[in-house]
Amino acid sequence: MSETWEWLRTSPVAMLLLTLLAYRVGRQVQTWTGGHALAQPVLVAILLVAPVITLLDVDYADYRQGAELIAFMLGPATVALAIPLHRQAHRLRGFVVPMLVAVLLGAAVSITSAVLLVQALGGSELLARTTAPKAATAPVAIALAEAGGGIPALAAVLAILAGILGAVAGPAVLTLLRVRDHRARGLAQGAVSHGIGASRMLTDHETEGAFAGLSMGLTALAMSLLLPVLLAVLL
Repeated sequence: MSETWEWLRTSPVAMLLLTLLAYRVGRQVQTWTGGHALAQPVLVAILLVAPVITLLDVDYADYRQGAELIAFMLGPATVALAIPLHRQAHRLRGFVVPMLVAVLLGAAVSITSAVLLVQALGGSELLARTTAPKAATAPVAIALAEAGGGIPALAAVLAILAGILGAVAGPAVLTLLRVRDHRARGLAQGAVSHGIGASRMLTDHETEGAFAGLSMGLTALAMSLLLPVLLAVLL
């Protein structure tokens, strides 16, 4: 029994299987609930994996080592988002300039609002530098936080939280605001909730998913360009 317990705690294979199983359960819950907004597979997987690794007393570094294959596959999965965009390329006509302006403004507002909110609540400069890149996809947020003097691990957590919250509430908020253009909906979702939000939009509408994937990449680029400048001005 002790050997089995030790294997569960230390084996990279066990951590990989745990992650895949938790996500599969999340997908099944999403199916059972008819695609309910709260039944996001990533959210369900986190709620399942977190207590298990806590119970097993597994260090995050050991868990990450086991799930490294999944992290590696995020790169090809992100590139694959270009496929639905290629199918929707005709919808870019007359939309490129407004889209680029919207992405730049959205990235600037995201950075500025994050810094000002932290300052208003009495947070430290370190926390402001960590929070600022939250709208970028997690790997980019980690790199930007590290380069900008923030805490990379916390930046990753904030980026994932932003993605989950956007995937859960984003479509409903856009509907409440009467945003009906599928291109605009996808653009907005990808700009604030990156890959997690893009996957949600792909299940709702192909055009929305395609533009969410495009917005995710453009927002990461815009954040990389604007973050150093805005941090220098605001801090």
